[in-house]
Amino acid sequence: MQPGFNKQLFVDLNGLDRFTICFIGLRLVPGDFIVEKPMVLGHESAGIVYKVGSKVKHLKPGARVAMEPGATCRVCEPCKHGRYELCADIEFAATPPYDGTLARYYRVPADLAYELPETLSLEDGAMMEPLAVGIHSVSNLAQVRANQVVAVFGAGPVGLLCMAVAKALGARRVIGIDIQQSRLDFAKSYAANDVFMPGPLKEGEKRMDYSRRTAQEMKEKLNIADAGPDGVDVVIEATGAEVCIQTGYFLAKSGGMFVQVGMGSPEVQVPITLILVKELVVKGSFRYGPGDYALAIALVAQGKIDLKPLVTHRFKFDEAKKAFHTARDGKSEDGVSVIKAIIDGPE
Repeated sequence: MQPGFNKQLFVDLNGLDRFTICFIGLRLVPGDFIVEKPMVLGHESAGIVYKVGSKVKHLKPGARVAMEPGATCRVCEPCKHGRYELCADIEFAATPPYDGTLARYYRVPADLAYELPETLSLEDGAMMEPLAVGIHSVSNLAQVRANQVVAVFGAGPVGLLCMAVAKALGARRVIGIDIQQSRLDFAKSYAANDVFMPGPLKEGEKRMDYSRRTAQEMKEKLNIADAGPDGVDVVIEATGAEVCIQTGYFLAKSGGMFVQVGMGSPEVQVPITLILVKELVVKGSFRYGPGDYALAIALVAQGKIDLKPLVTHRFKFDEAKKAFHTARDGKSEDGVSVIKAIIDGPE
């Protein structure tokens, strides 16, 4: 046994396990995470427990688990306050300098391995990671509850899962916004009550003016009020695009909630006076924290969220390069659009 292994376990990532591709992993995000040497990718994974430490009592070899891919220090202030996603010393899979899970075995603290109910597949288990992102932003931070109106900007994987979580938590109306009609069509069939595709920027129009106009057009077309029960209680921004962020602030009702989960440009212009006079509650959402994985598994196990429609492409382990290229291109050679691509584990 390696030092410190007594409270950890190894997950066997053989041909039975599953990995999904995160679109963030396909590009270098500006900031502190700089790739300086070859790195193993992968952080959305599930597998079978191969070996456990001497103090691990709740899991045994052979158990099927979803893996939360970020080990934290457990002693800093955020960790002790139950916000371990903010730990400065987190060792997160596939985030430089740490290798990811796309391998035969992966070592993880035992409390970050979640046993899957018999009704869920390893494919479902791999999807728990992006679902936990939606749980964290919609349930944990926005605290969406029954009868609320929720607008989600972006109908990619994270945006769709945010819509699904809002619906599962009882939102009366879920509105999906995107610039691709095919994504909106899927969102409408999956979790959204209404969808909206913004029009183009007019010649000479400033971005802020465009965002203000787009929000007004949405309100008129979808009968959204500026306040009261017909206003947007919660805006979830899952694109990171400046105009979407701005439009979200204009769309939210007075006293509403705005949660930023999409990662885009590190600096954007926002209507700060509007945020002030509306008394908007603005929160950033980064990964996930305590309870998010458990709730994700529970909602899927109870049939309140169906993950299967989101998996559009499947690849064998030796086709990993093709899988990443397909995800990067947004569609496969047959023209089918990618939502989530699954890679089988090594045989």
